[in-house]
Amino acid sequence: MQTAVIIVAAGRGSRIGGEVPKQWQILAGKPVLEHTLAAFAGMRVVLVIHPDDRARAEGLGAEGLGAEGLGVELVAGGATRDASVLAGLRALEGAGVEAVLIHDGARPLVSRALIGRLVEALAAHDGAAPALPVTDALWRGDNGKVSGTLDRAGLWRAQTPQAFRYAPILAAHRSHPGGALDDVQVARAAGLDVAIVEGEETNLKLTWPGDFARAEAILKGRDMDLRPEIRVGNGYDVHAFCAGDHVWLCGVKLPHGKGLLGHSDADVGMHALTDAIYGALAEGDIGRHFPPSDPQWKGAASHLFLAHAIGRVRSHGYGLGNCDVTLVCERPKIGPHALAMQAELARIMGVDAGRVSVKATTSERLGFTGREEGIAALATCVLVKS
Repeated sequence: MQTAVIIVAAGRGSRIGGEVPKQWQILAGKPVLEHTLAAFAGMRVVLVIHPDDRARAEGLGAEGLGAEGLGVELVAGGATRDASVLAGLRALEGAGVEAVLIHDGARPLVSRALIGRLVEALAAHDGAAPALPVTDALWRGDNGKVSGTLDRAGLWRAQTPQAFRYAPILAAHRSHPGGALDDVQVARAAGLDVAIVEGEETNLKLTWPGDFARAEAILKGRDMDLRPEIRVGNGYDVHAFCAGDHVWLCGVKLPHGKGLLGHSDADVGMHALTDAIYGALAEGDIGRHFPPSDPQWKGAASHLFLAHAIGRVRSHGYGLGNCDVTLVCERPKIGPHALAMQAELARIMGVDAGRVSVKATTSERLGFTGREEGIAALATCVLVKS
């Protein structure tokens, strides 16, 4: 599922104090929004800002957020939160986005594991949102005195990001009169079902002055235990030539005097990469997840396999560090198409193209590839725990 992120950061919230809005205040040496953006590294991001903050936004990060910077699209927000969300949703129209995560810019500590759980929940629901059950007693107050109690059963503390299938949430926002507390309220008003996903105590929203101290402590604790778990996987695949007039390689259709024989579309490069990812997760290979004995996968497009594998990566709380695919063949010539293959693999996985390498070599006319009996592919990937 092609997923994008909308980070809402157009507010002028004053409860936290300070000379600038909280999303621009400094947390552990960086603006709050820099921490928030880092949580979604490698994903397509629309950052919705107040028009007065454009210069600040363009200066975020070491390289800035310009067109040649971190690839974050800046969009001017509206007078209310839901107007800002709608502006972000409209910015994604026609981009092939299937799912969207809508997140508060002032929640800088969201984890990749939580993001993965939300995306995974969208397979069975229109929407999914993180929340924590209310465990404290609830009172009503009047003039500084307790005036009553409330039953906490069935009550939850809502968090963001809130995840939705793109088309339904866009339609829901367009039809909503405004004034919603969050995007779940908008979704439910349109009749969408929203699953509750386990939230995180550390996913706090910066609201009061003391929240900065709490966030600093959380970040310090993370830094003290900064032992990133890294997994490496390798993949290898071979497909023989058969009658045909084209081959699929790394998601790109290449005219050729032969085709490749396989149960699916026989994209040998994408198969090797998919197996590398499954291997890094210790989850077997394509055959375990998509058995060739199952007729529904006959002729299937290989991007389905790769998208499933990268979805498993995120659901386990990992991100793709980088991957490298090598195609071994005499023909067709890969060089003229390598950049297109790189871009297509990056698009399918929802990562920056700089994390993907595609290259080719020959076997110097030796072996089955040298005799042009088929194509082989090798792939390596590195996964990093978020």
